[in-house]
Amino acid sequence: MIYKTKGTCSTLIDIEMEPDQHTIKSVAFTGGCNGNLKGISSLVVGMKAEDAIARLKGIKCGFKPTSCPDQLAHALEEIVQAQ
Repeated sequence: MIYKTKGTCSTLIDIEMEPDQHTIKSVAFTGGCNGNLKGISSLVVGMKAEDAIARLKGIKCGFKPTSCPDQLAHALEEIVQAQ
């Protein structure tokens, strides 16, 4: 799934998940802080989407109302709800 982010330096998140298991297979961000986002992507691989959502949702970047991790949580919620 390709998710268009809102309010962040990254513009897209490409997420691949195991069908029906909600296990994250891969995450790749377009734009944003390259090293940090590669680290976040690596950390969530193999994690259940629900666990990643619980850890990432609500994280803010400076004075912004969202962040790249928060946008990843929103993207994962959309995937889980669609399955």
